[in-house]
Amino acid sequence: MAHQVPEGYYFTEKHEWAREADGLLWIGISDYAQDSLGDIVYLDIPDAGTSLATGDSFGNIESVKAVEDLYAPAGGTIAETNTAIKDGPEQINADAYGSWLIKLKDYSADDLGKLMDSAAYGEFLKSLE
Repeated sequence: MAHQVPEGYYFTEKHEWAREADGLLWIGISDYAQDSLGDIVYLDIPDAGTSLATGDSFGNIESVKAVEDLYAPAGGTIAETNTAIKDGPEQINADAYGSWLIKLKDYSADDLGKLMDSAAYGEFLKSLE
C-alpha cells in the first residue's frame, strides 16, 4: 500500500515529520506511522517551554496495538502543544499531516538538513515493504 508523502516535509527514520511554517517547526507522525500503529487512543506530549535536543524522546503515542516513543527531529524549545489532538488523538489516523503534535521555536535549520526530504522518505518506505 502506498502511503502519503507530501512535498515540503522532512522525515526521520522513526517516521516523525517536520515542516516549517509561521517561523516555527511543526512536528507530527507520518501516514505510514499512523497506519502501522492502528487506532490511536492516547497521546502524552510535554507542555510549551520544554527544551529538546535532536533525537530526544518528547513523549509517546499509544494505539490499540502498541505504545511508541516520539522523537524530536530537531532541537529547539516547544512553543506550542496541540491540546486538541491530546483530547482527540484519533484525528491522527484520519489526517496524519494535518495533525501536528508540537511546534518548536529556536530550532536548528542544520538539523533539518540531516532529515529525509519527501522523495528520500518515499524511497525509504519502499525499502520497508
